[in-house]
Amino acid sequence: MSDILNTENYNFLFNSIVEYSPKILLGIFFLFFGLRLIRKSISILDNFLKSKQIDESLRPFFKSLLSITLQVALIISVLSMVGVEMTSFLAILGAAGLAVGLALKDTLQNFAAGVMILFFKPFKVGDFIEYEGTQGTVKEIQIFNSILTTVDNRRVIIPNGILQTSMVTNYSSEDIRRVIWTFSIAYGDDFNKAKSLLLKWIKDDERILNDMEPMVVISELADSSVNIMVRVWVKSENFLSVKFDFNEKVYKEFSKNNLNIPFPQLDVNISK
Repeated sequence: MSDILNTENYNFLFNSIVEYSPKILLGIFFLFFGLRLIRKSISILDNFLKSKQIDESLRPFFKSLLSITLQVALIISVLSMVGVEMTSFLAILGAAGLAVGLALKDTLQNFAAGVMILFFKPFKVGDFIEYEGTQGTVKEIQIFNSILTTVDNRRVIIPNGILQTSMVTNYSSEDIRRVIWTFSIAYGDDFNKAKSLLLKWIKDDERILNDMEPMVVISELADSSVNIMVRVWVKSENFLSVKFDFNEKVYKEFSKNNLNIPFPQLDVNISK
């Protein structure tokens, strides 16, 4: 009886080897070939990303994502080729992925938004941006958050998902910007003198672009003042310096030229 059982076991083992050996060898060959093909694909993707000048912080993510996806697909294909039943395995894998996705919904949203920001570049490191009243220079664009440094050196961390779905003003995206002032003089002051002074200062300032026609006009006859609107174009990096310098110049020079900067006032007539 024992000899019969041993013979059956040997026959089962032999038949299994004969049946599965070609599949296993084919699976090993397919795995080896597939891994080489994956490495080649990653190299092609890397060259493509470099040619498109994709952000360096985004390249490793794309390469890792493609590598993991292709390796998982390769392993599933090899196991199926060998004869392993994959239906239950795939169902468990799908259920686990769904559970993880629901648990990390907000994190995945920030992650996806970070990828979109790095890829489409609505702003980049070094840009000066504004989000809901907060202004600052972009110091880092991470996968989940973007980090700003404000003008008073505060560090602001904003989730990428919020930035991706909100209105963000990028002050650094354009090479030139228009500076707009409103200066006031008193009723009775000489507007032509004020206009001549402003145009002279604009012409003498090398930071102001001379090929763009400046504008100096009366914008409003207000209750207590005649308001003069001034518009000029400058390079973006000179925006603040030009704006502040002209504020100081007008404050100092208008009074020397008999031009008064008025303040709100009210005349009251009293009758007996």
